[in-house]
Amino acid sequence: MKVLVTGGDGQLGFEVGKRLDALGMKYKTIDLADCDLTNRAQTAAYVQAYKPDCVVHCAAYTAVDQAESHPDACRAVNVEGTRNIAAACANVDASLVYISTDYIFTGEGNNPFETNTPKGPLNVYGQTKLMGEQAVAELLDRYFIVRTSWVFGRHGQNFVQTMLRLGRERKQLCVVDDQIGSPTYAVDLAVLLCNMLQTERYGVYHATNEGYCSWFTFAQTVMQQAGLTCEIRPVSTAEYPVDAKRPLNSRLSKQSLIEAGFTLLPPWQDALGRYLVECNSHRQ
Repeated sequence: MKVLVTGGDGQLGFEVGKRLDALGMKYKTIDLADCDLTNRAQTAAYVQAYKPDCVVHCAAYTAVDQAESHPDACRAVNVEGTRNIAAACANVDASLVYISTDYIFTGEGNNPFETNTPKGPLNVYGQTKLMGEQAVAELLDRYFIVRTSWVFGRHGQNFVQTMLRLGRERKQLCVVDDQIGSPTYAVDLAVLLCNMLQTERYGVYHATNEGYCSWFTFAQTVMQQAGLTCEIRPVSTAEYPVDAKRPLNSRLSKQSLIEAGFTLLPPWQDALGRYLVECNSHRQ
């Protein structure tokens, strides 16, 4: 089996490549320097030349606040780029793993969102990722749409790295306490994705590390596990204005994963501990 990974230099794409390598699978990772996914002809030619059996589409415009002031740029990558990749997959009869997000939902209520819960994204980023999902479902029969949230990994910037840096620089931080979701370790998600793509259990899935928390609780746990003394103070979303509106409820139901027989990811606290060990080993 031959796999193509887009966004290979991003947090998740990097880990998918490492996992495929560990499994001894033939793969190639690509980034913007290799192929401009917003260019349909270039994308089609690249995929046609490599002829993968599966494409894992990790590349995305993920600057959520910036997307509000640059909607066309966000749409070009997340919608047109995804449509181009899906069309290229159809041309070579490849399956597609499309990485989506909790931001496609309304963020209302306290219950976990099922895969078929009505959608209602609150910001440009969420809107474009939902449109990407729709393009995949329209153009392909063999696809995995995998929605995740709050991703962190060693390769790239993320909330945990920001907390670690600020926790060393400051005595006190304010972190939002009314947005609830699940942190997701890129290493754990990559394991699931690489297991998934070797099956024909196509469909829509939610995949995060197990357990829910607020950003405040997540930050507190980062400080505790890292041995930092920085005090974390809770604030409301209303007290912490940003350009893009965030969902208060990002809980995602894993029922579809369970029903398909896939193994759930470990608890997020365990994942964070392993991530911090990895970070320390690379700092020494």
